[in-house]
Amino acid sequence: MGEQFPVKPLSAPASGVTMIRSPGHLPHYHLANFESLSNVTIAPMDLSTLIAQYGLLAVFVGSLLEGETVLLLAGYAAHRGYLDFAAVVAVAMLGAVIGDQVWFMLGRRQGTRLIARRPWLDDKVQRAVALIEHHPKTTILAMRFAWGLRTALPIAVGMSHLSWHRFLLFNLLSALLWAPLVAGVGYAFGSLLSQHMAGLHRVEHWFMLAVVILALLLHFVARRHNRKP
Repeated sequence: MGEQFPVKPLSAPASGVTMIRSPGHLPHYHLANFESLSNVTIAPMDLSTLIAQYGLLAVFVGSLLEGETVLLLAGYAAHRGYLDFAAVVAVAMLGAVIGDQVWFMLGRRQGTRLIARRPWLDDKVQRAVALIEHHPKTTILAMRFAWGLRTALPIAVGMSHLSWHRFLLFNLLSALLWAPLVAGVGYAFGSLLSQHMAGLHRVEHWFMLAVVILALLLHFVARRHNRKP
């Protein structure tokens, strides 16, 4: 007779499970109570939780680019209590300053090559240069309100003779004006809607999604139009 090895006994079945032994077969199990499993559900993450966890990150990323839409929605979210208004403004300022400072340095070091690789930027940069030559300080302070020239303006300033630390000063002042103003408009808009729409919370996620989709479509159309020769 061959060598025999000890067999480890099977552990006891879990509660609600019946073990059946069939002759000549290994034991198998079947569920005794399906109702307990049918009651198990996974609660989806609601809108307020998503905004609270990722809202400030979205504000920062949006502010690196032309982020008025994201900042408006963040101001609305602050009115709803999903985000802190002061945190929204601070993060938006940080993202805006970093983004424009990067575009400035690209214009300073790679301006000519950047325009050569992206010919659609040339006309915008030329318009930005004309504005800077006539009203340098006012143009830099108001550059975040010049829709369509948000990227071209810091590039154009970088290609000028303005020092980087002087641009940083105007950049900070511009962000200090832009961030609370745009976020405040979103906050005030939320207050106005809540006064006239009692059931706003039931459809606000669809409203915010529609705003984002509309902004993306407008941005896509504008880029296609600007890139046409």
